[in-house]
Amino acid sequence: MTKKPDVIYAAPLNKIIDFTFDERVAEVFPDMIQRSVPGYAMMISTIGIMAARYAQPGSHCYDLGCSLGAVSLAMRQQISQPDCDIVAVDNSLAMVERGRELLSRDQGATVPVTMICADLRDIVIENASVVVLNFTLQFIPPVERQRLLERICQGVNPGGILILSEKIAFTEPVKQQFHDQLHLDFKRANGYSDLEISQKRTALEKVMIPETLACHQQRLQTAGFTFSTVWFQCCNFASLVAIK
Repeated sequence: MTKKPDVIYAAPLNKIIDFTFDERVAEVFPDMIQRSVPGYAMMISTIGIMAARYAQPGSHCYDLGCSLGAVSLAMRQQISQPDCDIVAVDNSLAMVERGRELLSRDQGATVPVTMICADLRDIVIENASVVVLNFTLQFIPPVERQRLLERICQGVNPGGILILSEKIAFTEPVKQQFHDQLHLDFKRANGYSDLEISQKRTALEKVMIPETLACHQQRLQTAGFTFSTVWFQCCNFASLVAIK
């Protein structure tokens, strides 16, 4: 599938609506995410490596908020344990339809992937050895995040993991400003104009709410995970792994 350039916010908009993963976004998502999230490709490939280490025979691996299925593809290409499968979930039909097409082109991998269009909060997590929330929790209302992580933890087998990637916030204004400016420079270096950056920020401000690393780690501990650590951070984007 040819990568289509992201020009959604390139022209001035009379009204900026809240960001949603609709057909327009699905068409340009690979370009959008690579140009917006520092270290994204490395995160995806390393998630696959971690899945290979922690996947348990006869268990489920979950990709919650899977978008086009990049994490699912990385996991299925690395997992070698017998009788594992991957359940990929996204509430955007446009994303799921395109994701299924990409998965169908992935020849040679033996781990089955089921891609479902549903609200991840309605999915029962059970017999799980790997669960991934890759830039997903930030789109869930904050008051619902703790309960979601508790439900996930309940469904994770002992020794299983949750990988949580998020845009993060900082309590110290000087740190927040530093990382915000660095991220702006990253997007400019990748060809986004100030107009595009501004309009997309406005579209996201009510639907994507970042939190601090300390908040995420406390929530993981409260949910029942015995250990968590930051394994990746670049600018104001980080990924944690929590082990049950």
